[in-house]
Order: sequence, then C-alpha cells, then structure tokens
Amino acid sequence: MHKKQISRRDFLKAIGAAGISAMALPPLAYALALPETQTGERLGRVSVSPFFYSTEIRTAPSRDAGVVGSIGEDTVVQWLREVIGSEHYGVSRTWVETPEGYVYQPHLQPVRNLPNQPLEAIPSGKPGFWTEVTVPMVELIPEGGVHSPSFKYIMSLGQYPRLYYSQVAWIDQIKVDESGRSLYRFNEDMGHGYGYGDIFWADATAFRQITAEEVAPLSPDVDPGDKSISINLTNQTLSCLEAGREVHFCRVSSGVGDYSTPTGEQYAHWKIFSIHMSANTASDSGYDTAAVSWPTFINKDGVAIHAVFWHNDFGMKRSHGCINVRPEDAKWIFRWTNPYISLDESEIRMQWPNVGTKVLVGERSA
Repeated sequence: MHKKQISRRDFLKAIGAAGISAMALPPLAYALALPETQTGERLGRVSVSPFFYSTEIRTAPSRDAGVVGSIGEDTVVQWLREVIGSEHYGVSRTWVETPEGYVYQPHLQPVRNLPNQPLEAIPSGKPGFWTEVTVPMVELIPEGGVHSPSFKYIMSLGQYPRLYYSQVAWIDQIKVDESGRSLYRFNEDMGHGYGYGDIFWADATAFRQITAEEVAPLSPDVDPGDKSISINLTNQTLSCLEAGREVHFCRVSSGVGDYSTPTGEQYAHWKIFSIHMSANTASDSGYDTAAVSWPTFINKDGVAIHAVFWHNDFGMKRSHGCINVRPEDAKWIFRWTNPYISLDESEIRMQWPNVGTKVLVGERSA
C-alpha cells in the first residue's frame, strides 16, 4: 500500500513507529529486485484511487460485468488494448483489456519495463545528473533517517518507499554493492527537489539519464509573446497556442472542491525538473509526494502544471489545485513554455512582473 495521501491517524501512527520501522523491513538484497515483467511490453500498474487499494478485473468492459478477481495497488498487468465500455463508470468509458479480463483505465498507470545500463561514475565536472524512472517501480533504501511523512508511513508498514515509472530523480552518487549490483543515490535535498532532505539508494538499472537533447526548447524561434496556454476547467482540457493556433492539446485533472484551481490570467514563472509536493500532512486532506516531474508553476500560490503517476483519470477534477497531466504532456509543456531551463540550471525562477508564457484559466463551455 504505497499511498501518497495519508490520514492524520495514519500519520501519527507512522511517527510513533518510525523508531522500529527499520527492524521490520525485508533484507536489502530482496528489496532491490525489480518487477519481473516483460521488457518493452506495454504494461499497466494499478494506481486506483486515493480511497481504495485495489481494483477489479471484469469479464467485460462494464462495471456490471462479472468479477474475475481483485488486484492490489502496484500490481503490473499486460496492457493489450483500450476498449470503450457501454456506460460511464466515472467520466471515462475506457477500459484496458488484459489477458485475464478488463480493468477500468483510470485505475492503471501506463508503464513499460525498460531497464538501463548504469553509468559507472558521475559525469566529469558535474555534481550529479537528472534521471527518469523507466521501470514500473523501484524500491528505495534509506541512507540514514527518513523525514517525509509519507515515506515514514510506508516504512512503518514494514515496506520500502518506491519511485514509479516516469518520475524524475536527481542522482548524486554511484556505488556497487557486495553482489556487484550498481546503485544510484537519489538525493531529494533542498537544492534538487525542495523535499525533506531524504536520501535513498536504489537499483541503478531503473533510471535512465536525461539528455540535453530531450529537454531542448520546443518552437524556440516563435516569439515568446505569441505563445499562450488556455485551460478549460469545464471541459478539463489544455491547449498550447502559437499566435492563436493550437499546437498541443491534452486532457487535465484540475482542482476539486475546496481546492479548485484559481481562474484568470496567470503566467509560467518557475520551473524545476522535479519537486517534492507536500501540504497539510497532519490532516485527512493532506498530501506528500516525492519527485513530481516536469512542474511548470503558473502563479504565486504554488499552482503548477505537472505530471502525475498516481492516477490516469484525466478529464475528472481531482487535484489539490494544480493541473495534472500525463507525463509526456507535462514534459512537452515544460519544454515549450518560457522561461527555458537547461539541465545545468536544473531550476529557474522569474520575478514578477518579469514572467514567462501566459496561461489563461477559465470555466468555459467552448
């Protein structure tokens, strides 16, 4: 149960158990094993919802169809194809066909299992390097104490925290263990992620080094003043425009209830490759999530357009105010918007009123 949302009761329980959590953890050699799934195949990882730890496999793409079985969070299934069901379950009518039956698509994160050849050393003259997780999940072995509330909670259950497919992590050390396995040190310090300072080791084959070419700016010859983003909260859509012409479109999940996304004219002004997002961790509405990738912040209150790995329910309002998008969309928007950020910079902030790409957020029916 690797939930990123935790209740106040669970949080207090985690704090109380933190002192003995290490004793309950499995041996290091086993914790570092990657999931045994077929390399390169299209897969789905069960990510379900903030309230449930499992989902059902059904005999047909319908919530009224027979149940073949229940699969728990982080189970990886083979993703054969997407099919349209006969009725709406939530907002989406899309189901994923697996060899065992049908799973509701919003409950599955699309993933692949693409292990990498580890680097033998940190690139010369660099303090570290940015990476992307390219396997369904990888477990994290803490170096010293753990401070993040969600990580403490997971360890209180006798489990290791995990990073998931598409998350972006800063690596600052490399070593080889006694068995000859290469390990990377994931460091979410205040200079690379604004986290709690937690440091972990993980199987290096799970991480692919991000290159300068893949984060190069998109449409760099277009006048920055001609770039804009339109977010339709009614339809849960986002459009990137160049001189009024749409060049990119995606579905989003915006804020819901008391955490509705603010409307009006906003601007991209702060970008970082990955960030730890956390707030109200001692309350039932709190959240605490490490390594949120490709965030483009659009106002002074911390609202960002960013990738998510914890759901696949785009078109449904469900965030704490931010604009959730698929990882590939978040990365495209990150590269296309001004200001541009390079791998060497890692982060850039512009000071108001000197800001970047305009973002218009509204409730519209068009």
